[in-house]
Order: sequence, then C-alpha cells, then structure tokens
Amino acid sequence: MTIDTHALGFGYGEKAVYATDPWASRGRLYEEGGSPTRSEFQRDRDRIVHTTAFRRLKHKTQVFIAQDGDHYRTRLTHTIEVAQIARALARALKLDEDLAEGVALVHDFGHTPFGHTGEDALHEVLLPFGGFDHNAQSLRIVTKLERRYADFDGLNLTWETLEGLVKHNGPLMTPDGKGIHGPVPQPILDYCEIHDLEIASFASLEAQVAAIADDIAYNTHDIDDGLRSGYLTFEMLEEVPFLAGLMAEVSARYPHLEPSRFTHEIMRRQITRMVEDVIAVSQQALAEIKPESVADIRAAGRVTATFSPEMAETDKQIKQMLFKRIYRHPDIMRIRAGAAQIVTDLFRAYMDNPKEMQSHYWVDHIAGLAVAAKARHVGDYLAGMTDTYAISAHKRLFDQTPDLR
Repeated sequence: MTIDTHALGFGYGEKAVYATDPWASRGRLYEEGGSPTRSEFQRDRDRIVHTTAFRRLKHKTQVFIAQDGDHYRTRLTHTIEVAQIARALARALKLDEDLAEGVALVHDFGHTPFGHTGEDALHEVLLPFGGFDHNAQSLRIVTKLERRYADFDGLNLTWETLEGLVKHNGPLMTPDGKGIHGPVPQPILDYCEIHDLEIASFASLEAQVAAIADDIAYNTHDIDDGLRSGYLTFEMLEEVPFLAGLMAEVSARYPHLEPSRFTHEIMRRQITRMVEDVIAVSQQALAEIKPESVADIRAAGRVTATFSPEMAETDKQIKQMLFKRIYRHPDIMRIRAGAAQIVTDLFRAYMDNPKEMQSHYWVDHIAGLAVAAKARHVGDYLAGMTDTYAISAHKRLFDQTPDLR
C-alpha cells in the first residue's frame, strides 16, 4: 500500500475533522472546572502518569520475569513504547495525540503480576465470582480503586479516555446486547449503568491507533527480548518471510555488523514497516468512509486503523513463532507454573484470613462482606501486586515459594 504523504500530519497543525476534539468532550462523571493551560485529554494523560498503578507497572512482567535481567521489557517499558507508537500514528493521521497517548498509557493498568500467567490464574480462582478480565480491572482502577482525590474515587477521566480504555480492541457487544467475545465483564456493565460508554460501537480513531500500536510494540520487543534471552536465534526468525527479508536487507547494507546492532537494525525496520502499513490502510479506509466527525468513525461498523491483509498475515506468523519458540518453551512453562501457584496460594490465604492483606484499605471491613464481594476485593489486591511484592508476600506466608528463574 502507498501512503499519501501530502495528507500526513507531521506537525502540530490543524487536526482532521474525524479527530476527537478535547474542547467538545462529553465530560467526566463528576463535573470539574476546566484548566486554563491543558486540554481535557492532557489532564487525563497527566492523571494517568501520576497514579500508583502506573508506577507499579515497572515491576510487572511483560514476558520475562524481572529477575531474569535488567534489560528485558517490563509492563512499564512496554507501555511507554506503545504510547510512543500511538503518538506517531496519531500525528500522521492528524488525530488528538494526547488522547491516543492517554489510552496507550492506561491500557495495561489491570494486568496482574507475572503477565498473562497471573491473569489466567486469577481468572481461574475468581470464576465462581465472575472471573477476571484485565480490561475490566483497568476500568475498576481508574474509576474506583485509585484513591487520590478528595471529591471522588478513581481518576474521574473523560468519557473519551474511558471509552478508549474499554473499547480499544473493538465493540464488546452487538446492538441487540449480546457479548461479542462472550459475556461482557460485570464491572464494565456496572459502570455503563451510571456512565454509558456505548460498548456496542467502535471507539475513536485515537483509541484504535493505541490498540494497533500495542500489537506493533510487543511483536517487535518480544523478538528483541527473545534474541537477548537465547530462546530465539536469527535462524529461527527466518521462519517468517517478512523477518527474513529484513535480515537480508540489513546484512546486505552492513555485512559485518555485531549481533546487538544487527538486532536493533531489524527491529527498527520492523516498527517502521508496520507503522507505515497502518497509516496507508487507515488513509484508504478514511477515503472510503469519508467521516465528517468522530461519530462517523464510531458508526463506521469497521476498524479504521489496522494492518493490510499482507501485514496481518505477517503479524499472525510472528505470533505463531513467538508462541512456539518463547511463550510455550519448557523453561517458560515451568516458570509460568510456579507463578500461577503463587497467585493461587495467595488468593486462598487472603480469602481464609483477609487481615493478611496488610496494606489493603478494605482490610478492616472485608471480613464481614459476602463471599463474592470479599473475593473481588482479594482479586483487586492481587491484581495490583508487582511480581516482587507477590513473591515476598508468598515467602512471608508459606514455607516454600516457587523459584521463578
């Protein structure tokens, strides 16, 4: 696909008509006065960055447990990379960069310690009480669990940022109320009762670029971390024709490049090609939809910011390689089993004796709650833990703690 370079918004000039206007925001659940120096979406971004939840991301696993080394991505560094790519896409498409960045920065707030392993384990123990979903948990954090402001719980973010958080991967239900990917998590339904996020429609284009930026970021940095760890080799990358082509290109230009520089030259080209592909596809979709407002983006009935069929196939091939070579590697699976045991053990211990949740603000009241309500609070506490805190908590309560090395 070819990019229309004349349509690119490389500067800070006028936004497109389909961009989300911060001065026409649908507002916040709790009314506040405006700021004379920042737009509403800038305020959202700043509130997100100053949260406890954001700081905790630095000690939460992306793929490799932090103990494996200081150079691997954490959930925080992944989030920063996603935000950078989202801003680049937003600027190219003349969107509101602050909204795109805010959605990118908040999108992983609800992740548990130990990556998707922790999420799977927490979902399993919470199944009798509605299960666990990291997007729904992100919403709980920013609307309820962050306790910073005198006038309200949560961050009181704008409707548009919350919409992007909940729907950046697409609508959650059909127009007739059926869940598209199974039942809609109850925390999302509960919130929509008081502040309707219109979960049957697509999100803004700013939220869509944050979602595709997430794919671009982790496809690239998981390869980088895989090569650093030794689970991947350059020969394995040749299983994906797209990556083989990038390596041939780098080798032809730099025939004697050291491995670390060779890796970086591959990765930077991968990000560039994927970003350019999304821009070209988005421009074509916009030419077909002809949106006159952000409402037209939401009502388009299709994703606007996505990969071309060719790049979508490459994306699929990269994910398959990563699952085969890294995510399902016997060493990683052994570590995953230990991490899942830590989460499961802690859940049961806290359900038996909530007083063990020493830093949880509900600790003095939780024992008298119904079982389902107590389980949800235990889930909140566990989901908020970092890897390091979960390991130390387990060592305090149990004689043996799995070795996650």
